[in-house]
Amino acid sequence: MIRGFHLADFLTLGNAACGTAGVMLAMLAAAGPDARLLLLAAAMAPAALVFDVLDGRVARWRQQQSALGRELDSLADVISFGVAPAALGFAAGLQGGWDAALLLYFVCCGVSRLARYNVTAVALSAGGDKVRYFEGTPIPTSVVLSALLALAAGQGRVGDALWGGFWQIGPWQLHPLALLYALSGSLMISKTLRIPKF
Repeated sequence: MIRGFHLADFLTLGNAACGTAGVMLAMLAAAGPDARLLLLAAAMAPAALVFDVLDGRVARWRQQQSALGRELDSLADVISFGVAPAALGFAAGLQGGWDAALLLYFVCCGVSRLARYNVTAVALSAGGDKVRYFEGTPIPTSVVLSALLALAAGQGRVGDALWGGFWQIGPWQLHPLALLYALSGSLMISKTLRIPKF
């Protein structure tokens, strides 16, 4: 199977590898939380973004776009920009019951957004070879969440010192920072928000 891969597909695998490394580093940091490991985990998001941008450009440059490449890209994006930021948030201290529910919501929104994109990409491209706009925010915008958590880790504001503290709502805790994940997920699945693709 790998012999059938194009250069862009290997770049996409670089994206997936960065996302997976981010998840693994977040798991290691969760025991602490260790700010150094959190920073390394957060650094995997922009690295994955570089691979994500390059794979599309290389595929168009070499005129080697394929259905396999599109699916591979979406699977890599789910790991790097969905699961990895959620794992990073959990490792940084978003461990209350409501936090976990919002992190799950965020990942499910990312998966749904990518599935919708893959299904509607042909219609959105209006007969051309490129989609002209995104419905909802693209999943790589979650790099912003990773950057915020990197800033928090750099300031030592993780674990019990997480920005905004927490609210006790019923049996579970909610850290206000987790609401940013809910906002990001909701923006991804929006059908009214249209963002031009460059």
